[in-house]
Amino acid sequence: MRILFLGDLVGRTGRQAAVEALPRLRRDLALDFVVVNGENAAHGFGITERICEELYAAGADVVTTGNHVWDQKETAGFIGNDGRLLRPENFPAGTPGRGYGIYTARNGRAVLVANLMGRLFMDPLDDPFAAAERILATARLGRDLAAILFDFHAEATSEKMAFAHMVDGRVSLVVGTHTHVPTADHAILPGGTAYMSDAGMCGDYDSVIGMRKAEPVRRFVSKLPTERMTPAEGPATICGLYLETDDATGLARRIEPLREGGRLSPHWPAVPAV
Repeated sequence: MRILFLGDLVGRTGRQAAVEALPRLRRDLALDFVVVNGENAAHGFGITERICEELYAAGADVVTTGNHVWDQKETAGFIGNDGRLLRPENFPAGTPGRGYGIYTARNGRAVLVANLMGRLFMDPLDDPFAAAERILATARLGRDLAAILFDFHAEATSEKMAFAHMVDGRVSLVVGTHTHVPTADHAILPGGTAYMSDAGMCGDYDSVIGMRKAEPVRRFVSKLPTERMTPAEGPATICGLYLETDDATGLARRIEPLREGGRLSPHWPAVPAV
C-alpha cells in the first residue's frame, strides 16, 4: 500500500498549496491513502467544515488535528458528524468527535488512523500511551487491517520516540506533528514500524513556524504580546512523508520525506513503478 501523510497545514498559503497539489500527488505517487494534519488550516488556528470539504475533494481521506482543534468555535458543532475529521483520542471522555477510525483505501483495504496528543510541554490530557493500547486492542495489523497509522501530536521528540518504540511491530507508521519543522530521522524501526519525529508543515518557511516573523520576534524580545499572530503568506513548502507497506504484514517497507516548493530543499520519493 502507498500512503502519503502531509504535516500541519498553516493558513491559506499552506492550505491552498496542499489542495492544489493533492490530485497530482495522488496520481504521480499512485497513492492508495492520504492523511493530512489540518489543525492550523483556518488562518493558522483550527479548522472549519468548509476547509475539511476542500481537503476531501482534493484527495485527503482523513484529516487529523491536535491542540488547536477547538480554535474555531464551529468545530465542536460539526466534528461529531464528520467521521473523517479526527481530534486527539486522549481528550477526556465526552469530548465531541472521535480520535480514531477505520477507513477504506482506494485499493479496497482497511486502514486505521489514530490521532493522539503528547503531554510533555502540552495540555495535561489523558495518557496517550494507554489510549494507544486501547485502540490496538480492537484490531490487529496484518489480520484485520492493512495499515495502522498514528499521528502523534507532541512537542517533545523524546515522547514521540518512546511512543514509537512502544508500538513498534504493531503499527505501520508513527509520525509526529506540531513543531512544524521536518526532521531528518525517518526510519524503519527494528520491529517494522516506520517513524519520523515530525513531518513538518505545509506553509511559508520564511516565518516563525508559519507565522509572520515580526510578532513572534517581538514577543521573545519584549515578553509582551502586542498583536495577534498571523500566518505568513509567501510561497509554501509542502512537507510530509511517503510510506509503502507490505501487503501481507502491514508493516513498513519504505519511508521517505516529501518536500516541494517554497524555501526548503526539495525531496521527491524514489517510487518504484506500479
